Amino acid sequence: MRTGASSSTLRIDGQASADVALRHVWNESVGAGRANEALRADWQAHLREAVDVLGARHVRFHGLFHDDMFVLRTEVGGGFGPPKQLAEPVYTYAYVDKVFDAILDAGARPFVELGFMPRQLATQTETLFWWKAHCSPPTDMGRWVELVTTTVEHWIDRYGIAEVRQWPFEVWNEPNLVPQFWTGTRTQYFELYGATAAAIKAIDPQLRVGGPSTSVFVPDARYAGEYHDPSVEFVTAEAPDPDELDWQPVWIHEFIEYCVQRGLPVDFLSTHLYPTDYAAGATGEVSAITRHKDATAHDLQLMRKIIANSPYPDAELHITEWSTSPSSRDAIHDSLFAASYIVRAFLAGASLADSISYWTFTDVFEEGGGGIGPFHGGFGLVNEQGIHKPTFHAMAMLNRLGDRLLADLPHGAITRSSSSGDVSAIFYNYPAGMGATGLRARNTYAATRALANVGPRLRVQHTIEGLAPGAEVTVEILDWEHGNAAEAWHQMGEPLNLSREQTAELRDVADRLDRRVLTVSEDGVLDIDLYLPAWAVASVVLRTDRSSSY
Repeated sequence: MRTGASSSTLRIDGQASADVALRHVWNESVGAGRANEALRADWQAHLREAVDVLGARHVRFHGLFHDDMFVLRTEVGGGFGPPKQLAEPVYTYAYVDKVFDAILDAGARPFVELGFMPRQLATQTETLFWWKAHCSPPTDMGRWVELVTTTVEHWIDRYGIAEVRQWPFEVWNEPNLVPQFWTGTRTQYFELYGATAAAIKAIDPQLRVGGPSTSVFVPDARYAGEYHDPSVEFVTAEAPDPDELDWQPVWIHEFIEYCVQRGLPVDFLSTHLYPTDYAAGATGEVSAITRHKDATAHDLQLMRKIIANSPYPDAELHITEWSTSPSSRDAIHDSLFAASYIVRAFLAGASLADSISYWTFTDVFEEGGGGIGPFHGGFGLVNEQGIHKPTFHAMAMLNRLGDRLLADLPHGAITRSSSSGDVSAIFYNYPAGMGATGLRARNTYAATRALANVGPRLRVQHTIEGLAPGAEVTVEILDWEHGNAAEAWHQMGEPLNLSREQTAELRDVADRLDRRVLTVSEDGVLDIDLYLPAWAVASVVLRTDRSSSY
């Protein structure tokens, strides 16, 4: 609700409130699997909800130029007999237009990832995923530039230059991961970036382009050369305490140097910050490493220093993939435990990035094929049936925050909207019993449940003075007993194929949070006194009406 007071007249816990900008890095962009999945009705419904409820403003995905989007055409067939070769390449955008129209109609914009290589231009084919992406350098850089140029010009013709100028253009995805996402050398990727960036700027200098979209930080020299060298990973795999190692970004320094030497534009730096690593020991056995709970904030601080000290000090920083782990079969993604973790990390990173894109907003995601079962550890904030996971509610609570930070608290934040004056807060209990430990990936939901025994509960006590007397305050609490759909599914016996009745029941459980109403006292004081169970997240919102947020 409107407080009837400015931030300067509010007092929190007896002290004058702060009033600093709070960037909503959590919903500036969200991730998805591949372009073709965006043709599905359920994907589009999930995106509309992500925009309406979570505030998502951009969406990024792979596979824009993949075979199943039918962009580059060099032959045509009628279904019988051999295809007929075309005299000249033809570019068709029927499928791409449907996807981009759906994104814009939903109220979001594309965060354009330029890739992967069309089969006709790939030096190696079918390098990755169930859908057989072609992640290799082009056979002819000129034809790649023609593809990019023709595509961007098509978007300008269709949507207008003013609209397309608001889309970031990112060149490729995780090219340091050889031979999966890239079969060439580091220099070959840099050459691809240079040719692509020049082509985009030749169309319109105000279009924004960046990279190198590399994967997680590492503390060894595996990516120091032209190719990934797994022989040096044993330093990481066998370290007694990996958190004591010097974790550094991949290819960022080299990318900046390459671009500076050639006068290439870099409007933004992009990388991925999963707080994990997979490193091979001396015998070749791969170890999964979980970094400390503040790894994301640590990495963001380092990236900010690198950018500030570079020849591109004004470059934006976009984390174009982030989650608790890079596994699409990690049951933590389905669990309550991820909710408080991501709230904590997003709040810590709000001042350090221009966007941190949660990977992904939906379980309609087929890198390894369709998931097995309704809760299979998929990345999504919602599962394939659209059932809200605890992380969905956490993101909704973050979206309710204002754009001015009044109090940065050890377990949350109190904010105010500069446009409406509404006051809102979020609190979380990432339990003290976890110490500095992050969330280790689990293969099954049952394996996550031991975390439910970690404590203790947390008492949250704060006062806000200067509010409108009698104002109603909505409190929502997400915890083990409220909004925990995966646990309800577990209690059902983990059915592999849900009946319509089971789906309806889980949908109801997923949205059945602990909801309460408080009232501001006659002297304009709100007393917040909540006991948060371990892993709980709470939203406190002062509104003029009692309607639910979704």
